[in-house]
Amino acid sequence: NVCREVRTDLTMALDHMAPESLPYQHTDEGPDDACGHVKCAVMGVSLDIPIRDGQLALGTWQGIYLCEHREYQHRRTVVITIQGEK
Repeated sequence: NVCREVRTDLTMALDHMAPESLPYQHTDEGPDDACGHVKCAVMGVSLDIPIRDGQLALGTWQGIYLCEHREYQHRRTVVITIQGEK
């Protein structure tokens, strides 16, 4: 995204929607466990990214953010699948 403040605004809004301070029942992996699930449900877990002529086909105000909703360290794997014609 062309505007650098968007990432800060997204984090603020997600933290407001699903703060760690709510009395969540699911805290098996720590106090950020349940709020991480809520944020993931809101943002989704997959994304289709348009590519045209080998370049990202995004508009000026569009961006791609990879978000980690947990404060505590976890190992993650990113899976990328490319479909289309050459």
